[in-house]
Amino acid sequence: MQEATRDGLPLAAIEKINSIFQQYPQINKVVLYGLRALGNYRNGSDIDLCIDSNSLNLTELFSIETQIDDLLLPWKIDLSLKNSIDNEALLEHILTHGLVFFPHS
Repeated sequence: MQEATRDGLPLAAIEKINSIFQQYPQINKVVLYGLRALGNYRNGSDIDLCIDSNSLNLTELFSIETQIDDLLLPWKIDLSLKNSIDNEALLEHILTHGLVFFPHS
């Protein structure tokens, strides 16, 4: 059985997702937020990811979503573009509690 990281995700899953983000040099970083970042997740908790990019467009975001869906991972993955988030409380949560997901250290 593969060991999970502190956010409950196997390193292999993180690497698969990050291999997609690596294809888009305009991505500055991706931040994990929500229950997994807080440590309150369950096995089936979704993966909330916020993409920080000044130039990624919606077509590219949809392409990333499709590529991630094609990985057939057992979690729902929600992607958002940081510059498209209007909810100040959500932005504050991401800034305060978010964990850098990509580039993965």
